Amino acid sequence: MAFAVNNSPLLRHPSDYPIFSSPLHIPQHLSAPNPASSPIINPKVLRLDCRKRRVVTMNCQSTAESKVVSGDRMLVFVPPHPLIKHWISVLRNEQTPCPVFRNAMAELGRLLIYEASRDWLPTVSGDIQSPMGVASVEFIDPREPIAIVPILRAGLALAEHAPSVLPATNTYHLGISRNEETLQPTVYLNKLPEKFPEGSRVFVVDPMLATGGTVVAALQLIKDRGVGNKQIKVISAVAAPPALQKLSEKFPGLHVYAGILDPTLNEKGFIIPGLGDAGDRSFGT
Repeated sequence: MAFAVNNSPLLRHPSDYPIFSSPLHIPQHLSAPNPASSPIINPKVLRLDCRKRRVVTMNCQSTAESKVVSGDRMLVFVPPHPLIKHWISVLRNEQTPCPVFRNAMAELGRLLIYEASRDWLPTVSGDIQSPMGVASVEFIDPREPIAIVPILRAGLALAEHAPSVLPATNTYHLGISRNEETLQPTVYLNKLPEKFPEGSRVFVVDPMLATGGTVVAALQLIKDRGVGNKQIKVISAVAAPPALQKLSEKFPGLHVYAGILDPTLNEKGFIIPGLGDAGDRSFGT
């Protein structure tokens, strides 16, 4: 399911996600604490093209799937997969022990990254010789840089299986803590490169999009290093309207993939019903 945080006409596309035929507002139970800040949501999706290239060992050209055009609207995707719902349910259960919680977070991350990489990764295509004859094939283009940026600590668990989904990636760790009184973010570890390679596609992994302060700080650091909004995808277990509103205002064209959308935050900035402190529950500390 894809929602566009902005008003716009519907664009249909061949996709597994259900598409609605009319504009859609966030329902009352999914509204932010301040109604004036609630984003307007419409279904939408993205189109990506890639330049032609040749490789040494094959007659080939580089391609990327072209599905949908999102313009400058931030899109929020909630893939309607039963396994995603299952792992969200495991994470929500307060009785889930730490090792099971961390495994559930890793499995959820694998599924969300798989969905987020659909139609986004450039490929090289051509002909190869199989044991039984010539076959037309496609591989992920290893020359196109793909980066994973987990936001510590909980992002480590959600990004754990990313290398099993994406053939060739670099991982850059980013540690950002939130002051529990002011709810403001503080960067305590930054392993980002001074500048990302040209054309980089970046997955930012942050399990809980609550107030939005942490993910906004992370995205700004990445943008300052040469990556555009449309070259970034955010992977999250649970997202709430306040964070989505901030992201839509500051990063038009961004894509967010979430396991589920929850309605609101409590006075301490935790998502309700949410799943608790994802970092504490993943690592037992």
